[in-house]
Amino acid sequence: MAEKPHLNLIFTGHVDHGKSTLVGRVLYESGALSENDLRKLREEAEKLGKATFEFAYSMDQLKEERERGVTIELAHKDFNTKKYYFTIIDAPGHKDFVKNMITGASQADAAVLVCSAKEGIQEQTIEHAFLLKVLGVKQFIFALNKMDLVNYDKARYEQVKKELSDKLKPMGYAVDKIPFIPVSAYIGDNVTKKSEKLSWYTGPTLLEAFDMLEVPALPIDKPLRLPIQDVLTVTGQGTVPVGRVESGVLKPNDSILIMPEAITAEVKSIEMHHQALAKAVPGDNVGFVVKGVDKKALKRGSVVGSVQNPPKVCDEFTAQMVVLQHPTAIGKNYTPVFHIHTAQVACTIIELVEKRDPRTGATLQKNPDFVKTGDVAIVRVKPTRPVVVEKYSEFPALGRFAVRDSGKTVAAGIVLEVKEKK
Repeated sequence: MAEKPHLNLIFTGHVDHGKSTLVGRVLYESGALSENDLRKLREEAEKLGKATFEFAYSMDQLKEERERGVTIELAHKDFNTKKYYFTIIDAPGHKDFVKNMITGASQADAAVLVCSAKEGIQEQTIEHAFLLKVLGVKQFIFALNKMDLVNYDKARYEQVKKELSDKLKPMGYAVDKIPFIPVSAYIGDNVTKKSEKLSWYTGPTLLEAFDMLEVPALPIDKPLRLPIQDVLTVTGQGTVPVGRVESGVLKPNDSILIMPEAITAEVKSIEMHHQALAKAVPGDNVGFVVKGVDKKALKRGSVVGSVQNPPKVCDEFTAQMVVLQHPTAIGKNYTPVFHIHTAQVACTIIELVEKRDPRTGATLQKNPDFVKTGDVAIVRVKPTRPVVVEKYSEFPALGRFAVRDSGKTVAAGIVLEVKEKK
């Protein structure tokens, strides 16, 4: 059978709006989670006194396995629709959710934003929507969940849809083109099957909406870029870096250059889902065996590239940054942690070049003393240690970032120019 086109999907939304339950329901209804798996999860959920959580556990259980590092491909869960083969990115964890989401958003071809029809819009609903947009996700589906808890009321659906649209429009969302699907993740209404109880809704079910997404063109002709997510040691094989190919192609016997460490290595073999690959293309999450490289020499955040066109190690970069939330204001010499692809590195803002109007992009002020919540700014940034950074226009996944401080995402942005380290 021919391989179906592949899409990476991220589920986001406020805590307790039913995101994990929806993911579990999708996996179950698409056959990716068996009756038997579900029964086990249900028993476990009941033992813990959380009877409605069995779907949610389908992802959380993976998260624990992943933290124990059992196998390579457990960080993701796959399912199939008629048209596509999907990977759901990163089980949503609570305390590190935004961090995961940032890494996830930079890999996502599309996002499902879950908002409870019962609770309505919450702070994270908007924060996630904003982040997804700034981080370059281009396709969206809105799932208005828990319709069973509002008696499948059309007026409530319309109200939440309007409130969401009003908030999303100024961020640049084309709300007229995005499906807002009323669902009940727990009961299963409108997930794979149209629901009688929602007969007033004439749009697609969630799975139909998945098949209306478009597969982005793969940047195969660009130079190889593969940010490392994890480095494992596999008995009998050696050092196995794990990551997603963002551009270019990786093949066994290729010579690669890993930056910023400047380690040259040879790829012995590549595997995805326990199968050996003859080549890995953009979008593939793979593990690959490298000859003669000590595991300790590599780390999450290093980037694999070709010897002919190595990844750029950055001296400083210029970026467009949006301040999401900051208790005071961001000024010069501020040094928070930047999350760029899979790297986390403290970086100093060495210059505030200008402040821009978030709605039009026009310059509001040159060299402001500080920027605060809601501002968009052009900034010059200097990493405190060597890290690979690329221009967003050339390698989108290596040119987006989020800025974290004291456990919060304070800003996010895209890289406009990179000054290379000599």
